[in-house]
Amino acid sequence: MKQVRVNLLQSMPVFGGVSKETLKFLIDHSSMRSLLPDNYFFHEGDDAISMFVLERGKVAIYKQWGGEDHLLKHLSQGDCFGEMALLDLYPRSASVMAVEPCDAIELQSSILLKLYQHDLEQFTIIQMNIAREISRRLRSADNQLFQSGFSQNSS
Repeated sequence: MKQVRVNLLQSMPVFGGVSKETLKFLIDHSSMRSLLPDNYFFHEGDDAISMFVLERGKVAIYKQWGGEDHLLKHLSQGDCFGEMALLDLYPRSASVMAVEPCDAIELQSSILLKLYQHDLEQFTIIQMNIAREISRRLRSADNQLFQSGFSQNSS
């Protein structure tokens, strides 16, 4: 089972260029979370101390606006969420709910601290990869906002 998890992590941009030994280290020090549909991994505003890698299932990402939850997107096997927690230490910026039965690898910030102490180079690669993933998502959100504003202005 560990090799299946290593393969999953290797296929993800957040873990690109990370050695198999480091991925095994992360898996050995991480925990698994299993959720049934309509249960939350976390809510917007919760303390943020970990990211998740979805091993099985599908989740919905929600953002509060005007007292209502608004669906931002769905994620499925091989996607990660909550990674901002490993960089900015702010509360959760959105809620994540299981849509299907889910299994996820939970990587807490304390695990990355252990990696930092164990192998600074591999730690740095993961941090840079997380920053790239966040940057990609920010660019996508910027484009969506621009297109939304542009379509409203042309009506």
